[in-house]
Amino acid sequence: MKTVSLTLLATTALIGATHAQSRGELVVYTYDSFTSDWGPGPVVEEAFEAVCDCDLTFVGAGDGAALLSRVQLEGARSDADVVLGLDTNLTARATATGLFADKPAGLPTPDLPIAWTDPIFTPFDWGYFAFVHEADLADVPTSLKALGESDLSIIVQDPRSSTPGLGLVMWVDAAYGDEAAAVWAALADNVVTVTPGWSEAYGLFLEGEADMVLSYTTSPAYHLIAEDDPSKSAAAFDEGHYMQVEVAGILKGSDQPDLAAEFIQFMATDGFQGAIPTTNWMYPAFTPAGGLPDGFETLITPETALLLPADEAEARRAAAIETWRAALSQ
Repeated sequence: MKTVSLTLLATTALIGATHAQSRGELVVYTYDSFTSDWGPGPVVEEAFEAVCDCDLTFVGAGDGAALLSRVQLEGARSDADVVLGLDTNLTARATATGLFADKPAGLPTPDLPIAWTDPIFTPFDWGYFAFVHEADLADVPTSLKALGESDLSIIVQDPRSSTPGLGLVMWVDAAYGDEAAAVWAALADNVVTVTPGWSEAYGLFLEGEADMVLSYTTSPAYHLIAEDDPSKSAAAFDEGHYMQVEVAGILKGSDQPDLAAEFIQFMATDGFQGAIPTTNWMYPAFTPAGGLPDGFETLITPETALLLPADEAEARRAAAIETWRAALSQ
């Protein structure tokens, strides 16, 4: 009995030591498609847990714009340690909440078409918004104006809940300025459905519910690489394409600030970035050692990249959304 007791005590001590070594749970709020079985979430979770001695938990919270609304609602009470999935159309608003901490020091320089100087948010991928269509679609429009003048049906996302939806609103605003209302008035007749987020919109497009869907220039790469299907294309528009840079930030109220900082640092490594091209189907913000996969060279490259600075995007966002809302409510 004494031997058994000593064995039990030793086993209990070992289990206790193992639990003591575990650094607990890191909670990351992100958008729904990131956490899906086919998204980056499962790959990133396995890779980070292999080096962090922790439990990484992704929580899907709608689309990108819905993330910030949830964090604002929860405030300092939020369970989240990191928010992943905002973009530069939202970073000024997010910074103004005072809920986010500075990013870790010593991060490498991102591989972006723009200089990155934000002291709070770290990019993890980027891309260009575009309207995706079947490759055999006749008379593909070459501008937003031409799309509005066509009889083609389109599916877009709500800018109040979706970062792609907000991206389209800022695209029209950045490209056309004072003419934006007229452009939206023409596009309104083409819109058959407005969805809360990207996943719903793209799913409806694949079911044949519209001729085109707001997505990304990189979306055809998914069909080509994952499905060996070259049947999807992105329309190249003369006025240029609005960029999206997706970012992550640490919440000041995190009870795991060290783990959160390690996650942001890990985000810049191949363990994270290598998953981006073929799971999130975007360009990695820090190019992995292996470069981009075959198939990305077939994608269109916009001649003009549109992107409003974060503070200007915040200043123009509300009016741009109201212009969109007014046109679609007619």
